[in-house]
Amino acid sequence: MRYVPNALTIARLVAIPIFIVVLWEAPSGHSVTAAIIFGLASITDWFDGYLARRYQVQSRFGRLADPLADRLLIDSAVLILWWHDRLGWLAPVLIIGRDIALLLGLRVAASRGYELSVIYLGKTATALLMLGLGLMMLVGPDYHWPEYVFYVGLFLALVAGAIYVVTVRGRIRVERRRGLGEA
Repeated sequence: MRYVPNALTIARLVAIPIFIVVLWEAPSGHSVTAAIIFGLASITDWFDGYLARRYQVQSRFGRLADPLADRLLIDSAVLILWWHDRLGWLAPVLIIGRDIALLLGLRVAASRGYELSVIYLGKTATALLMLGLGLMMLVGPDYHWPEYVFYVGLFLALVAGAIYVVTVRGRIRVERRRGLGEA
């Protein structure tokens, strides 16, 4: 049981190139096969986290690879659906911009010894992003309601990202004040 969460994360990483090829080749970004691959990969995100917490087998690899796999899965879906004119240009700009900002922020936080834990809002945002993207692939270009699910998820992801930034900035300020007080 100890290795199952990491194995699921690795399986998700392996599924991403297959998903990319299938969705890229899909007419108008509509593909039941791509939606199934995306859906199964998305479900492993929840399942590996649940198992790691339930059996207390969290690992450094999992803390790094799991969010990376999520970002790669979501970002690739957004880019390909944008390419197929299923999403406007703002979606990839905001998603990828947020991910780059978070990666840089996490790097700063990690260099100062901080580990940010995932917040419920971030998990909800990721679930809605995955749901909206999967439904877009599934229902085809004539239906726009899955975009609304995606955009609600995007809004929540941006709010969660802002919370992470504020948290890191607050910790850095406290650290600076302590440093000035000791000098």
